[in-house]
Amino acid sequence: MATDYDAPRKTEDDSESIEALKERVPDKLSGAVDVEDADNPSGFELPGADLSDLELDVVVLPPQEDEFTCSNCFLVKHRSQLDHDTAHGPMCKECAA
Repeated sequence: MATDYDAPRKTEDDSESIEALKERVPDKLSGAVDVEDADNPSGFELPGADLSDLELDVVVLPPQEDEFTCSNCFLVKHRSQLDHDTAHGPMCKECAA
């Protein structure tokens, strides 16, 4: 027998009215807005906030033998990304394109 999957399905559970479903679900959260973000419990950081009191630990490595700094975009790239040398310095393939 063929089944029409687009036809609405009726089961015993569909007999409940919308009012009965509303009674089972608590309505206490409907008007509340959760301002506290679980990922950021200290609050929201706005752009331009003063971060001068933060101390960062960053390890800066010197340029490696197989790297160069593009004279156009100033990014450190691997030698495989070198397109050509210009009068200002090496240029990467992305900037040369």
